[in-house]
Amino acid sequence: MPDQRSVRPARQVPEDSLAASLNRLEDLQDRRELRLDLPSGENWQRCSDLLDDPARFEIWGKSLSEWLIAEYGEAPRRTTFGYIMSWYLHVPAYVGGLLFHHERRVPSLRPEELAFRLSDDRPHPEGLAVLGDDFYCLPSDPGSGLPEATVVADERALAAVLRARYIAHAARFVQTYGPISKLGRRMLWAAATDALDNSLWSAGLQGETKEAEGSGVADAAMVLESRFPPLTSASTLRVTTDSAGHREWTRRRESCCFSYLLKAESECDACPRTCPKA
Repeated sequence: MPDQRSVRPARQVPEDSLAASLNRLEDLQDRRELRLDLPSGENWQRCSDLLDDPARFEIWGKSLSEWLIAEYGEAPRRTTFGYIMSWYLHVPAYVGGLLFHHERRVPSLRPEELAFRLSDDRPHPEGLAVLGDDFYCLPSDPGSGLPEATVVADERALAAVLRARYIAHAARFVQTYGPISKLGRRMLWAAATDALDNSLWSAGLQGETKEAEGSGVADAAMVLESRFPPLTSASTLRVTTDSAGHREWTRRRESCCFSYLLKAESECDACPRTCPKA
């Protein structure tokens, strides 16, 4: 399938900066746009825009409801707000997981320093922007001497930073989105856990080999080696064998997307409603 992102010339950025990392990672994207700035005159919004003005979530929900009705003939409220829950949390989780896996760097993940653009067809985040320069890295990082770099001792320490920065962002989302969506704190934190686990796995899947996928699984196991409250579980990635004897990675979801409330849909394969804990 052809790449449907807008074509932009690579921005000239300082060598070894966080922006240089993002330039490299943009080349790995398929249909998702990854930017270093916030363009004017386009449908971009900072994560902090929504967290500071919760009415923006209602506007997003209205747009999604219209899309669901056009696609399925109905738009259950829990499905609408379940989708937004997962899509929003994917933004900081994906950015953090991508940089951790491929660059061994962690950006601040502050809501003020992340932005996204909704797709024109299905209203999900299709473009992502990282607006800050600060990052955490390892002593061996070529940019470790930059003023915007904070050096940590080793990979486990960097994994702890990713976890902490992501939880800080997710906590602001849970506080804001809970009263709007009427989804409970346990469900919201379960979705936050899913987003981080999935994003680290997805970062490995961007490689071309099974070994690359396994490296994403290993990162998920390091970042989520056990349950770190308020996250609801350790990584749930595991190997399964299909009917043909092929072994593959899968994971059990902690949260529900509520797709099953649509008459044309049923529970996902990894739905916590039907998939018992290992």
